Amino acid sequence: MLRFDVPPVWSNAARLDGLTTFAICAAALLGFPYLVPVLMVQGLVRGFFGHSRCPSHRLYTALLQKLGAAGKKENAGAKMFANKLLFIASTVATGLYLAGSGMWVVPVSVLLVFSFLEAAASFCAACWAYTLWYQLRGQN
Repeated sequence: MLRFDVPPVWSNAARLDGLTTFAICAAALLGFPYLVPVLMVQGLVRGFFGHSRCPSHRLYTALLQKLGAAGKKENAGAKMFANKLLFIASTVATGLYLAGSGMWVVPVSVLLVFSFLEAAASFCAACWAYTLWYQLRGQN
């Protein structure tokens, strides 16, 4: 479902969001797991309130527009879905870490892989699943 009630996002700003997620996940796996709640906050804000309310996304957008490298505008619906999944996965990871379980690395590792795909190849797996879901739902 395309979202027209929220402003579209610039493609390269979304890629920098993915790079930020990748960097935080890598840092967490390298011994700084207390950084994962930052992903919870980013996922919460971008996924439920919109990218235009996320300070890091706004910074990336402003910098890229100033450099003339913002890319193309994309509908925010699929990106918001991806950020809702980021919120869920990082919340699970944080909960597992706080509970003393070493299993927190599983959701962080999954986020690491998918955020790398977004940052490096502009492939958003959650966006792809979101689009497929609405295509299949429309055929019923």
